[in-house]
Amino acid sequence: MKKGYRRETIYSNNQIGKDIFELKILVNSLEDSYEDMGKPGQFYMLRGWEAKDPFLSRPISIASQSGNIITFLYEIRGKGTHIISKLNPGDTLELLGPLGNGFDLDIQGKIALISGGIGIAPMIYMAKELEGDIDFYCGFRNEVYYTDVIREDVDNLFISTENGSLGHKGFITELFQPKKYDMVFTCGPIPMMKKVWEMCKGIVPVYASMENRMACGVGACLGCVIETSRGMERVCKDGPVFSCEEVVFHD
Repeated sequence: MKKGYRRETIYSNNQIGKDIFELKILVNSLEDSYEDMGKPGQFYMLRGWEAKDPFLSRPISIASQSGNIITFLYEIRGKGTHIISKLNPGDTLELLGPLGNGFDLDIQGKIALISGGIGIAPMIYMAKELEGDIDFYCGFRNEVYYTDVIREDVDNLFISTENGSLGHKGFITELFQPKKYDMVFTCGPIPMMKKVWEMCKGIVPVYASMENRMACGVGACLGCVIETSRGMERVCKDGPVFSCEEVVFHD
């Protein structure tokens, strides 16, 4: 087992969409309480194999946590996530976390959560933990998932699909009206988050959870750096949550 990792048991690992899975981990290694299992915006490095190939663990955001169960959503994007998708209840995997800096939950006013694709995961956790008037904007390619869970925690839910199979046909930013909100949180593809920031600049603050590829998850390898107003910073250690005023979005 890698240094700092702990081995935990899979409670469930269910496919909820094309290449999209919900993974629930039963955490038994915390002796006192489960309060430090992570907050919205934080992530874990997961490893579900013993071999050296793939060499790197996979960073996956927390979608929720309740009692001693942590829920993750992930998309099959390569060999590592493909291996994890084949694991069954009762199997074990290695976890390192929670890692990174999460969102500030001490927020007042009307709030917009904007997600694209698998970037929905930390926004789901935000919706559960925030109090107040919350609108959730979910953008999908074509297939919609997890919206039944989201509806329980928000005032309004807006959905878009690129093919128009459900909700608005097009991009989720086409439904968004920045002037209605006091704070905006977003996670998803860089072009989407860039568009959200351009729409909100000078109107309402925006905080984004960046989703760069990561190697170590603890800031040692510098493999996930992004350009900010302060220079190059590590998504895993200095983020993954950043104020969009700080992020340099490139075309």
